[in-house]
Amino acid sequence: MRTQIQRRLLPIGAVSVVALALIGSSANAASTPRGSHNLPHATGQQLTPFGTVRANALGGPPGNPDGGVDDPTSADQQYFQARSAPGIVAPGAYSAAIGQLKSMDTAGGDWRQVTNKPYNSDDPIYRDYDSNSSAGSGNVTGRITGLAADNEGHVYAGAANGGVWRSSVGGGSWTPISDKLPAESTGDLELDARGDLWYATGEANTASDTFTGSGVYVLRDPEHHTFSTHDRVGGTELESTSIRKLRIIGGTAWAATTRGVWTHSATNLSGPWKLAFAPNPAYLPGGSLAADPSAIYKNIVNDVAADPKDPSKVVLAVGWRSGDTYNGFYTRQNGVWTRITTSLGDLPTAAANVGAVTFARSKDGSKYYAINQDPTLITSPKSTLGGIYVSNSGSPLGPWTLVATSAKLEASGSAETGATYNPGVQAWYNQFLQVDPNDPRHLYAGLEEVYESHDAGATWQTVGPYWNFTFACWSIDPTEQSGTCSQTTHSDQHAVAIGSYKGKSFVYVGNDGGAYKRPVKGSVDTLGHATDWQSLNDGTINVLQYYSVGVGKDTKSGGFDVSGGLQDNGQSILRPSEPVMGSNFGGDGGDTLVDPANGCNIAEEYTNLAMWVTNDCGANVSTDPSTATEYSVPPNDGVTGNARFIAPFTADAKNPNTWVAGGEHVAVQTKGYAIRSTSDWTDVYDLGSGNVATAVAASGGTIYAAWCGGGCNGPGFSRGIAVGKADGTGWHQLNLPVNGVVPNRYLSGLEIDPHNANHVYLAVNGFSRKWTEGPGAGVGHIFESWNGGVTWCDISKNLPDVPANSVRILPEGSLVLATDLAVFYRGAHSSEWKVLGENLPTNATLQVKIGPDGRIYAATHGRGIWSLAAPHGWDGH
Repeated sequence: MRTQIQRRLLPIGAVSVVALALIGSSANAASTPRGSHNLPHATGQQLTPFGTVRANALGGPPGNPDGGVDDPTSADQQYFQARSAPGIVAPGAYSAAIGQLKSMDTAGGDWRQVTNKPYNSDDPIYRDYDSNSSAGSGNVTGRITGLAADNEGHVYAGAANGGVWRSSVGGGSWTPISDKLPAESTGDLELDARGDLWYATGEANTASDTFTGSGVYVLRDPEHHTFSTHDRVGGTELESTSIRKLRIIGGTAWAATTRGVWTHSATNLSGPWKLAFAPNPAYLPGGSLAADPSAIYKNIVNDVAADPKDPSKVVLAVGWRSGDTYNGFYTRQNGVWTRITTSLGDLPTAAANVGAVTFARSKDGSKYYAINQDPTLITSPKSTLGGIYVSNSGSPLGPWTLVATSAKLEASGSAETGATYNPGVQAWYNQFLQVDPNDPRHLYAGLEEVYESHDAGATWQTVGPYWNFTFACWSIDPTEQSGTCSQTTHSDQHAVAIGSYKGKSFVYVGNDGGAYKRPVKGSVDTLGHATDWQSLNDGTINVLQYYSVGVGKDTKSGGFDVSGGLQDNGQSILRPSEPVMGSNFGGDGGDTLVDPANGCNIAEEYTNLAMWVTNDCGANVSTDPSTATEYSVPPNDGVTGNARFIAPFTADAKNPNTWVAGGEHVAVQTKGYAIRSTSDWTDVYDLGSGNVATAVAASGGTIYAAWCGGGCNGPGFSRGIAVGKADGTGWHQLNLPVNGVVPNRYLSGLEIDPHNANHVYLAVNGFSRKWTEGPGAGVGHIFESWNGGVTWCDISKNLPDVPANSVRILPEGSLVLATDLAVFYRGAHSSEWKVLGENLPTNATLQVKIGPDGRIYAATHGRGIWSLAAPHGWDGH
């Protein structure tokens, strides 16, 4: 949840339905038991239960919960690579896939939401040195990237990949209102002067799991209605792109996107969007340089601002966060968009120093504020923040005055009272600004934490600290809950709005843990921390972003425990006897393995194969870290970081104590959940320098390991499958020619027939050659081999052309396939695919597993975990 030590978030891509991923360089992980470190106050370090273990283990500097440098040069290592390799994806792929999906039949019954309880990150059951319990975030959900609020208690929250939700009680008691749309990824939400709600899809936060969208939608009477496809403004112009900001200036709507800035009438919603400006049009789809690997970074517009006294004077904040020669501020001169090179005061104009930018204007027009991230600091372990600025003329043309730097924000109090983080260390990912509509000098700023200024930036308070662990009021004692500390927000801020409910004004913030609110004129303690934050993540807004799912029998109740790894919200565990879900591991959560016979035996991945194991559900409530019962057990690639951000591991289908993990090597251990050390792993095969596993499967000692190489995208992209035995014998690479039956794309899932190890299925990510620029993109998404991978057959048949993620064989021989749009089913005696079940939200399902209860479990990356009764014996006809 809170540490995010290894989340390397990088570029964005012009891909359909997909992430813009980027995850940077890997740090080292240790193989020590979790919780074996000293108390943070005893050592004087600014490290905390989970932060202590993870930050130190990964080699990060003391006091930096992020654990080290965010390195954008090591780009495209997860979602973007998987969905675009071996090149880039052209616009239209997503709409075409949706069209195919609508024509398909449905099989099976209704999906049931499993994660339907509040997710309490402070659950005292898991108050130990390996979780974030007592950090102060309370109930959490997935990342909220858009917020809007009116003065009648209506609040609208847009999730990173979970759609738009409405509250009519000032926050909480949420209802989804965009489930009929083909995209659930939020870029921005805005209420216009008429009260209409504008929904810009496609998240542009350049995260490891950021999905593109399908355009802009406008909902009349959002207090009562829900979005439909008929609410889209324009045509396909903004499909397969991301929209960072939507600004309504006068009668014009401006969309700042990853493919330039576009405009549309804000009153007449018919007709297409028009491209107003793209700094490098040759790199746009259809341009002469569209296939260049750098094309996705060449036309990024971050925000739009206009002079309130003369709305024709528009300023664009343009540029890629890691720096480019086109970065800077642009305005129209003699009808031509021109980069500003003259002085704007303290706000830099040199291309090298302008990165991700957010503007905010006071309601009375007297002031403009801006956050600027400096690309020259992108690898700094301290901060990438250029600064926070104010224009006291009210014009975005300045002159601008610097009012806050990272050092100033951190020094807003002592080490005990001020920020608990290096402010702006992820300013390329975390930004918001909001001016109090009743006071132009009252400002909220969001970076990793929430800051407040009452004097136009002259002084600041950290009203939403990163967490409570570093403060004297904190206590790990579960009887004291969070000690005497007040609740804070989750970290990593993305969205903000101000609205009223029952005559009282509130500020709403959205971050990696969901939505929170406090009175606009709230109270603070003597340390400058807010005392009145309220979590709005009451369990009715389930936008949890799962990478994985695991299910095991609950030995107490006879029911079933459900676990899963989450983006920046650790590992969740849902037990039948508990009123809430708890978080038994903190940080990011990756792949998951759960003992079907005992749901308290859990193996979880932080990132990059940094694996941990527990035999008591992680419920080691103790104030003595030496009694930890969770153990750090990474294979060698988990120590060196030579593995994918979310790297694969699994248990042998016939020998559950034999585990297989895939990094640069294929590693095996045979102690099951009794594993205690890195030394219990054996590297049985080297996939080759620069190659890393993308999927692994094992049955009866036979292992298949899919991998990618050559940077896993671009001109050097390569992929393959290695096959061998768990004892290290018989290893060989399969012959997969670039233009063979198996496409030259990212190989995302493997499944072995339990009755015949030579019978194997392969799921392939990305889009087919109709949409993909790159050699050998091929066609199809699911393939079958009966001879150990010597030859393959494409069994995709009528499947939509959409990235496939995970495949499973049901007991009677039918198949379940998880994709970025839906879960599909093929009967054992059929060649046709059908949509599996009703009621599953349109979302990316990253993993499917069969639980010991016989149900199918789907881990969606934005709408939680769902389950469905498996159609035993049904052939699909």
